[in-house]
Amino acid sequence: MDDVDSSGFGSSRADRPSLEDGPPLEHVESVFTVYEVRTEGDQLVYYGDPRTHPERVMRELWPAFRQAGYEPQLTTRYGEYVLVAEPVSIGIDTIPWTNILLFVATVFSTLFVGALWWYPSIDPFANPLEVLHAWPFSLAILSVLGIHELGHYVMSRYHEVDASLPYFLPIPTIIGTMGAVIKLKGRMPNRKALFDIGVAGPLAGLVATVAVAIIGLHLPPVTVPESIAQQAEGGGVRLGIPPLLELLAMAVDQPLYGDDPTRNVNPVVIGAWVGMFVTFLNLIPVGQLDGGHILRAMTGEFYETIGALVPAVLFGLAAYLYYIGGYGLQTVFIWVFWGLLAMVLASAGAAHPVTEEELGTSRVVIGLITFGLGLLCFMPVPLEVI
Repeated sequence: MDDVDSSGFGSSRADRPSLEDGPPLEHVESVFTVYEVRTEGDQLVYYGDPRTHPERVMRELWPAFRQAGYEPQLTTRYGEYVLVAEPVSIGIDTIPWTNILLFVATVFSTLFVGALWWYPSIDPFANPLEVLHAWPFSLAILSVLGIHELGHYVMSRYHEVDASLPYFLPIPTIIGTMGAVIKLKGRMPNRKALFDIGVAGPLAGLVATVAVAIIGLHLPPVTVPESIAQQAEGGGVRLGIPPLLELLAMAVDQPLYGDDPTRNVNPVVIGAWVGMFVTFLNLIPVGQLDGGHILRAMTGEFYETIGALVPAVLFGLAAYLYYIGGYGLQTVFIWVFWGLLAMVLASAGAAHPVTEEELGTSRVVIGLITFGLGLLCFMPVPLEVI
Protein backbone atom coordinates (compact mmCIF):
# COMPACT_ATOMS: atom_id res chain seq x y z
CA MET A 1 0.00 0.00 0.00
CA ASP A 2 1.03 3.62 -0.49
CA ASP A 3 1.95 5.87 2.39
CA VAL A 4 -0.74 7.85 4.20
CA ASP A 5 -0.39 11.33 5.59
CA SER A 6 -0.88 12.31 9.23
CA SER A 7 -4.58 12.85 8.75
CA GLY A 8 -5.00 9.22 7.70
CA PHE A 9 -5.71 10.08 4.07
CA GLY A 10 -3.55 9.14 1.08
CA SER A 11 -0.72 11.47 0.20
CA SER A 12 -1.09 13.40 -3.04
CA ARG A 13 1.58 13.12 -5.71
CA ALA A 14 1.69 14.47 -9.21
CA ASP A 15 1.89 11.01 -10.77
CA ARG A 16 -1.06 9.44 -9.00
CA PRO A 17 -4.59 10.29 -7.88
CA SER A 18 -5.38 12.09 -4.64
CA LEU A 19 -8.40 12.37 -2.39
CA GLU A 20 -9.47 15.52 -4.22
CA ASP A 21 -9.92 13.49 -7.41
CA GLY A 22 -12.86 11.61 -5.93
CA PRO A 23 -16.23 12.93 -4.77
CA PRO A 24 -16.34 15.12 -1.60
CA LEU A 25 -15.53 13.07 1.48
CA GLU A 26 -18.61 14.34 3.30
CA HIS A 27 -20.77 12.87 0.54
CA VAL A 28 -19.03 9.49 0.89
CA GLU A 29 -19.45 9.57 4.68
CA SER A 30 -23.19 10.21 4.37
CA VAL A 31 -23.58 6.46 3.78
CA PHE A 32 -20.09 5.06 4.43
CA THR A 33 -18.10 5.96 7.56
CA VAL A 34 -14.51 6.46 6.42
CA TYR A 35 -11.55 6.02 8.77
CA GLU A 36 -8.77 5.77 6.21
CA VAL A 37 -8.15 6.55 2.55
CA ARG A 38 -5.21 5.26 0.54
CA THR A 39 -4.08 5.50 -3.05
CA GLU A 40 -3.02 2.20 -4.57
CA GLY A 41 -1.66 2.75 -8.04
CA ASP A 42 -4.41 4.62 -9.86
CA GLN A 43 -7.12 3.54 -7.39
CA LEU A 44 -8.70 5.38 -4.49
CA VAL A 45 -9.31 2.99 -1.58
CA TYR A 46 -11.63 3.94 1.29
CA TYR A 47 -11.61 1.84 4.47
CA GLY A 48 -14.68 2.13 6.67
CA ASP A 49 -18.13 0.80 7.53
CA PRO A 50 -21.46 1.11 5.68
CA ARG A 51 -24.07 3.18 7.47
CA THR A 52 -26.81 1.28 5.64
CA HIS A 53 -27.25 -1.79 3.43
CA PRO A 54 -24.23 -2.21 1.08
CA GLU A 55 -26.46 -2.14 -1.99
CA ARG A 56 -27.90 1.19 -0.92
CA VAL A 57 -24.38 2.50 -0.32
CA MET A 58 -23.58 1.73 -3.96
CA ARG A 59 -26.81 3.31 -5.22
CA GLU A 60 -25.98 6.51 -3.33
CA LEU A 61 -22.30 6.75 -4.20
CA TRP A 62 -22.08 5.34 -7.72
CA PRO A 63 -23.31 8.48 -9.56
CA ALA A 64 -20.90 10.75 -7.66
CA PHE A 65 -17.91 8.51 -8.32
CA ARG A 66 -18.81 8.12 -12.00
CA GLN A 67 -19.08 11.88 -12.33
CA ALA A 68 -15.57 12.10 -10.90
CA GLY A 69 -14.37 9.51 -13.42
CA TYR A 70 -14.24 6.43 -11.18
CA GLU A 71 -16.02 3.08 -11.02
CA PRO A 72 -16.65 2.20 -7.34
CA GLN A 73 -16.91 -1.29 -5.87
CA LEU A 74 -17.71 -2.20 -2.28
CA THR A 75 -15.84 -5.27 -1.11
CA THR A 76 -14.08 -6.67 1.97
CA ARG A 77 -10.44 -7.15 2.87
CA TYR A 78 -9.38 -9.09 5.94
CA GLY A 79 -12.85 -8.70 7.39
CA GLU A 80 -13.00 -4.93 6.73
CA TYR A 81 -15.26 -3.12 4.30
CA VAL A 82 -13.34 -1.40 1.53
CA LEU A 83 -14.67 0.96 -1.13
CA VAL A 84 -12.36 0.70 -4.14
CA ALA A 85 -12.66 3.38 -6.83
CA GLU A 86 -10.93 2.58 -10.13
CA PRO A 87 -10.55 5.09 -12.97
CA VAL A 88 -12.99 4.61 -15.81
CA SER A 89 -11.69 4.73 -19.35
CA ILE A 90 -14.47 4.75 -21.96
CA GLY A 91 -13.28 3.91 -25.42
CA ILE A 92 -10.21 2.36 -27.00
CA ASP A 93 -6.87 3.25 -25.40
CA THR A 94 -4.54 1.10 -27.52
CA ILE A 95 -4.63 -0.87 -30.75
CA PRO A 96 -6.96 -3.84 -30.04
CA TRP A 97 -4.65 -6.50 -31.44
CA THR A 98 -6.60 -9.41 -29.96
CA ASN A 99 -9.81 -8.23 -31.62
CA ILE A 100 -8.03 -7.68 -34.92
CA LEU A 101 -6.30 -11.07 -34.94
CA LEU A 102 -9.50 -12.93 -34.04
CA PHE A 103 -11.38 -11.06 -36.76
CA VAL A 104 -8.74 -11.94 -39.38
CA ALA A 105 -8.80 -15.57 -38.25
CA THR A 106 -12.59 -15.60 -38.54
CA VAL A 107 -12.39 -14.19 -42.06
CA PHE A 108 -10.17 -17.12 -43.03
CA SER A 109 -12.30 -19.70 -41.20
CA THR A 110 -15.54 -18.50 -42.83
CA LEU A 111 -13.89 -18.39 -46.25
CA PHE A 112 -12.58 -21.94 -45.85
CA VAL A 113 -15.83 -23.40 -44.50
CA GLY A 114 -17.86 -21.46 -47.05
CA ALA A 115 -15.80 -22.93 -49.87
CA LEU A 116 -15.85 -26.43 -48.37
CA TRP A 117 -19.55 -26.68 -47.50
CA TRP A 118 -21.52 -24.19 -49.54
CA TYR A 119 -19.67 -23.88 -52.87
CA PRO A 120 -19.56 -27.42 -54.34
CA SER A 121 -17.45 -26.35 -57.31
CA ILE A 122 -14.56 -25.27 -55.06
CA ASP A 123 -11.98 -27.64 -53.59
CA PRO A 124 -10.12 -25.64 -50.91
CA PHE A 125 -7.61 -28.47 -50.38
CA ALA A 126 -6.60 -28.75 -54.02
CA ASN A 127 -6.65 -25.01 -54.69
CA PRO A 128 -6.41 -23.04 -51.41
CA LEU A 129 -6.63 -19.64 -53.12
CA GLU A 130 -10.04 -20.54 -54.50
CA VAL A 131 -11.51 -20.00 -51.03
CA LEU A 132 -11.53 -16.30 -51.96
CA HIS A 133 -14.50 -17.08 -54.21
CA ALA A 134 -16.50 -17.71 -51.02
CA TRP A 135 -16.21 -14.05 -50.00
CA PRO A 136 -19.99 -13.38 -50.34
CA PHE A 137 -20.70 -16.09 -47.75
CA SER A 138 -17.98 -14.79 -45.43
CA LEU A 139 -19.13 -11.19 -45.79
CA ALA A 140 -22.73 -12.16 -45.05
CA ILE A 141 -21.76 -14.05 -41.87
CA LEU A 142 -19.42 -11.35 -40.59
CA SER A 143 -21.91 -8.59 -41.37
CA VAL A 144 -24.83 -10.01 -39.39
CA LEU A 145 -22.62 -10.96 -36.43
CA GLY A 146 -20.55 -7.80 -36.45
CA ILE A 147 -23.50 -5.40 -36.73
CA HIS A 148 -25.25 -7.23 -33.89
CA GLU A 149 -22.29 -6.68 -31.57
CA LEU A 150 -21.69 -3.13 -32.78
CA GLY A 151 -25.29 -2.36 -31.80
CA HIS A 152 -24.35 -3.29 -28.23
CA TYR A 153 -21.10 -1.34 -28.44
CA VAL A 154 -22.62 1.89 -29.76
CA MET A 155 -25.35 1.89 -27.13
CA SER A 156 -22.77 1.13 -24.43
CA ARG A 157 -20.83 4.21 -25.47
CA TYR A 158 -24.04 6.25 -25.47
CA HIS A 159 -24.73 5.28 -21.86
CA GLU A 160 -21.03 5.64 -20.90
CA VAL A 161 -20.65 1.98 -20.04
CA ASP A 162 -17.18 0.68 -20.77
CA ALA A 163 -17.27 -2.07 -23.40
CA SER A 164 -14.75 -3.84 -25.59
CA LEU A 165 -14.88 -4.08 -29.35
CA PRO A 166 -16.34 -7.36 -30.68
CA TYR A 167 -14.34 -10.53 -30.25
CA PHE A 168 -15.01 -12.90 -33.17
CA LEU A 169 -14.67 -16.63 -32.47
CA PRO A 170 -13.09 -18.55 -35.40
CA ILE A 171 -14.15 -22.19 -35.09
CA PRO A 172 -14.61 -24.47 -38.15
CA THR A 173 -18.28 -25.22 -37.63
CA ILE A 174 -20.66 -25.38 -40.62
CA ILE A 175 -20.58 -21.55 -40.67
CA GLY A 176 -16.90 -21.09 -39.75
CA THR A 177 -17.44 -19.31 -36.43
CA MET A 178 -19.11 -19.54 -33.03
CA GLY A 179 -20.25 -15.93 -33.28
CA ALA A 180 -18.93 -12.77 -31.67
CA VAL A 181 -19.11 -11.20 -28.22
CA ILE A 182 -18.28 -7.96 -26.49
CA LYS A 183 -17.16 -7.59 -22.89
CA LEU A 184 -18.97 -5.12 -20.64
CA LYS A 185 -17.01 -3.74 -17.71
CA GLY A 186 -18.30 -2.13 -14.54
CA ARG A 187 -21.88 -1.83 -13.32
CA MET A 188 -24.94 -0.94 -15.34
CA PRO A 189 -26.12 2.55 -14.30
CA ASN A 190 -29.88 1.94 -14.55
CA ARG A 191 -32.57 -0.23 -16.11
CA LYS A 192 -32.89 2.05 -19.14
CA ALA A 193 -29.21 1.57 -19.98
CA LEU A 194 -29.52 -2.18 -19.41
CA PHE A 195 -32.51 -2.33 -21.75
CA ASP A 196 -31.01 -0.14 -24.46
CA ILE A 197 -27.73 -2.04 -24.54
CA GLY A 198 -29.50 -5.41 -24.49
CA VAL A 199 -32.03 -4.62 -27.20
CA ALA A 200 -29.65 -2.76 -29.55
CA GLY A 201 -27.77 -5.91 -30.59
CA PRO A 202 -30.72 -8.04 -31.71
CA LEU A 203 -32.45 -5.14 -33.49
CA ALA A 204 -29.29 -4.01 -35.30
CA GLY A 205 -28.47 -7.60 -36.18
CA LEU A 206 -31.97 -8.20 -37.52
CA VAL A 207 -31.77 -5.14 -39.76
CA ALA A 208 -28.54 -6.52 -41.21
CA THR A 209 -30.05 -10.01 -41.43
CA VAL A 210 -33.10 -8.82 -43.39
CA ALA A 211 -30.86 -6.90 -45.81
CA VAL A 212 -28.59 -9.93 -46.29
CA ALA A 213 -31.60 -12.22 -46.80
CA ILE A 214 -33.16 -9.99 -49.47
CA ILE A 215 -29.84 -9.69 -51.30
CA GLY A 216 -29.20 -13.44 -51.08
CA LEU A 217 -32.67 -14.36 -52.29
CA HIS A 218 -32.09 -12.30 -55.43
CA LEU A 219 -28.73 -13.92 -56.19
CA PRO A 220 -28.45 -17.04 -58.39
CA PRO A 221 -29.05 -20.24 -56.38
CA VAL A 222 -26.24 -22.70 -55.82
CA THR A 223 -27.22 -26.36 -55.79
CA VAL A 224 -25.62 -28.15 -52.86
CA PRO A 225 -25.19 -31.94 -52.98
CA GLU A 226 -27.91 -34.20 -51.54
CA SER A 227 -26.22 -34.36 -48.17
CA ILE A 228 -24.50 -31.16 -47.15
CA ALA A 229 -20.88 -31.80 -46.19
CA GLN A 230 -20.81 -35.54 -46.81
CA GLN A 231 -19.31 -37.45 -43.91
CA ALA A 232 -17.51 -40.78 -43.88
CA GLU A 233 -20.70 -42.78 -43.42
CA GLY A 234 -22.75 -40.75 -45.87
CA GLY A 235 -24.53 -38.53 -43.35
CA GLY A 236 -24.97 -34.80 -43.44
CA VAL A 237 -26.87 -31.84 -42.03
CA ARG A 238 -30.13 -30.18 -43.07
CA LEU A 239 -30.95 -26.71 -41.81
CA GLY A 240 -34.40 -25.68 -40.64
CA ILE A 241 -36.34 -22.76 -42.09
CA PRO A 242 -37.18 -19.88 -39.73
CA PRO A 243 -40.59 -18.24 -40.32
CA LEU A 244 -38.94 -14.86 -40.90
CA LEU A 245 -36.98 -16.25 -43.85
CA GLU A 246 -40.14 -17.70 -45.34
CA LEU A 247 -41.95 -14.36 -44.93
CA LEU A 248 -39.11 -12.46 -46.57
CA ALA A 249 -39.04 -14.91 -49.49
CA MET A 250 -42.76 -14.39 -50.05
CA ALA A 251 -42.46 -10.60 -49.63
CA VAL A 252 -39.82 -10.30 -52.38
CA ASP A 253 -41.43 -13.05 -54.50
CA GLN A 254 -38.29 -15.19 -54.45
CA PRO A 255 -39.17 -18.83 -53.68
CA LEU A 256 -37.00 -20.89 -51.38
CA TYR A 257 -36.44 -23.48 -54.11
CA GLY A 258 -37.88 -26.65 -52.64
CA ASP A 259 -38.36 -28.15 -49.22
CA ASP A 260 -34.77 -27.60 -48.09
CA PRO A 261 -33.64 -24.05 -48.93
CA THR A 262 -30.09 -24.75 -47.82
CA ARG A 263 -29.64 -27.04 -50.84
CA ASN A 264 -30.79 -24.65 -53.54
CA VAL A 265 -30.15 -21.05 -52.54
CA ASN A 266 -27.24 -18.71 -52.77
CA PRO A 267 -24.83 -19.13 -49.82
CA VAL A 268 -25.51 -15.52 -48.85
CA VAL A 269 -28.93 -16.72 -47.66
CA ILE A 270 -27.10 -18.97 -45.20
CA GLY A 271 -25.63 -15.80 -43.72
CA ALA A 272 -29.17 -14.56 -43.11
CA TRP A 273 -30.07 -17.92 -41.58
CA VAL A 274 -27.16 -17.49 -39.18
CA GLY A 275 -28.35 -14.01 -38.25
CA MET A 276 -31.84 -15.30 -37.47
CA PHE A 277 -30.63 -18.26 -35.43
CA VAL A 278 -28.18 -16.12 -33.47
CA THR A 279 -30.94 -13.59 -32.81
CA PHE A 280 -33.23 -16.25 -31.35
CA LEU A 281 -30.50 -17.76 -29.17
CA ASN A 282 -29.46 -14.35 -27.85
CA LEU A 283 -33.08 -13.49 -27.01
CA ILE A 284 -33.52 -16.51 -24.74
CA PRO A 285 -34.57 -14.65 -21.56
CA VAL A 286 -31.99 -15.85 -19.07
CA GLY A 287 -28.80 -14.63 -17.39
CA GLN A 288 -26.39 -12.44 -19.31
CA LEU A 289 -27.92 -13.15 -22.73
CA ASP A 290 -29.54 -10.22 -24.52
CA GLY A 291 -32.97 -11.62 -23.68
CA GLY A 292 -31.97 -11.82 -20.03
CA HIS A 293 -30.89 -8.16 -20.03
CA ILE A 294 -34.12 -7.07 -21.73
CA LEU A 295 -36.37 -9.12 -19.44
CA ARG A 296 -34.50 -7.97 -16.31
CA ALA A 297 -34.91 -4.35 -17.37
CA MET A 298 -38.60 -4.83 -18.16
CA THR A 299 -39.68 -6.87 -15.12
CA GLY A 300 -37.18 -6.03 -12.39
CA GLU A 301 -36.71 -8.70 -9.74
CA PHE A 302 -39.63 -10.72 -11.15
CA TYR A 303 -37.16 -11.75 -13.84
CA GLU A 304 -35.77 -14.53 -11.64
CA THR A 305 -39.10 -16.39 -11.65
CA ILE A 306 -39.30 -16.34 -15.45
CA GLY A 307 -35.62 -17.11 -15.93
CA ALA A 308 -35.88 -20.20 -13.73
CA LEU A 309 -38.45 -21.70 -16.15
CA VAL A 310 -36.28 -21.34 -19.26
CA PRO A 311 -34.12 -24.49 -18.77
CA ALA A 312 -37.26 -26.59 -18.22
CA VAL A 313 -38.77 -25.27 -21.46
CA LEU A 314 -35.63 -26.11 -23.44
CA PHE A 315 -35.35 -29.59 -21.91
CA GLY A 316 -39.05 -30.10 -22.63
CA LEU A 317 -38.54 -29.12 -26.27
CA ALA A 318 -35.70 -31.63 -26.59
CA ALA A 319 -37.82 -34.37 -25.00
CA TYR A 320 -40.78 -33.60 -27.28
CA LEU A 321 -38.64 -33.74 -30.43
CA TYR A 322 -37.01 -37.00 -29.32
CA TYR A 323 -40.00 -38.93 -28.01
CA ILE A 324 -42.85 -37.46 -30.07
CA GLY A 325 -41.09 -36.06 -33.12
CA GLY A 326 -38.86 -39.09 -33.61
CA TYR A 327 -35.65 -37.10 -34.08
CA GLY A 328 -32.28 -38.57 -33.11
CA LEU A 329 -30.13 -37.58 -30.16
CA GLN A 330 -27.68 -35.76 -32.42
CA THR A 331 -30.49 -33.54 -33.69
CA VAL A 332 -32.09 -32.71 -30.33
CA PHE A 333 -28.79 -32.33 -28.46
CA ILE A 334 -28.64 -28.65 -29.34
CA TRP A 335 -31.60 -27.95 -27.02
CA VAL A 336 -30.15 -30.18 -24.31
CA PHE A 337 -26.94 -28.16 -24.54
CA TRP A 338 -28.79 -24.84 -24.37
CA GLY A 339 -30.90 -26.13 -21.49
CA LEU A 340 -27.73 -26.89 -19.53
CA LEU A 341 -26.26 -23.52 -20.51
CA ALA A 342 -29.48 -21.79 -19.42
CA MET A 343 -29.18 -23.48 -16.01
CA VAL A 344 -25.67 -22.10 -15.61
CA LEU A 345 -26.71 -18.63 -16.75
CA ALA A 346 -29.77 -18.63 -14.49
CA SER A 347 -27.69 -19.59 -11.47
CA ALA A 348 -25.19 -16.82 -12.23
CA GLY A 349 -28.04 -14.31 -12.34
CA ALA A 350 -28.72 -11.24 -14.44
CA ALA A 351 -27.14 -7.82 -14.35
CA HIS A 352 -28.08 -5.62 -11.38
CA PRO A 353 -28.47 -1.97 -12.33
CA VAL A 354 -27.44 0.64 -9.78
CA THR A 355 -30.86 2.31 -9.90
CA GLU A 356 -34.22 0.67 -10.52
CA GLU A 357 -36.43 3.34 -12.08
CA GLU A 358 -39.22 2.20 -14.42
CA LEU A 359 -38.56 1.89 -18.14
CA GLY A 360 -41.59 3.65 -19.51
CA THR A 361 -44.22 2.44 -21.97
CA SER A 362 -42.21 2.98 -25.16
CA ARG A 363 -39.33 0.76 -24.08
CA VAL A 364 -41.69 -1.95 -22.85
CA VAL A 365 -43.42 -1.98 -26.26
CA ILE A 366 -40.05 -2.16 -28.04
CA GLY A 367 -39.08 -5.05 -25.78
CA LEU A 368 -42.25 -6.99 -26.59
CA ILE A 369 -41.75 -6.37 -30.32
CA THR A 370 -38.16 -7.57 -30.06
CA PHE A 371 -39.19 -10.82 -28.37
CA GLY A 372 -41.87 -11.23 -31.05
CA LEU A 373 -39.28 -10.86 -33.79
CA GLY A 374 -37.13 -13.39 -31.96
CA LEU A 375 -39.99 -15.92 -32.14
CA LEU A 376 -40.09 -15.42 -35.92
CA CYS A 377 -36.49 -16.63 -35.94
CA PHE A 378 -37.28 -19.79 -33.95
CA MET A 379 -36.82 -23.22 -35.54
CA PRO A 380 -37.79 -26.32 -33.54
CA VAL A 381 -35.17 -28.27 -35.50
CA PRO A 382 -32.45 -25.84 -36.58
CA LEU A 383 -29.94 -28.57 -37.45
CA GLU A 384 -31.14 -32.04 -38.45
CA VAL A 385 -28.49 -34.73 -38.74
CA ILE A 386 -29.39 -36.95 -41.70
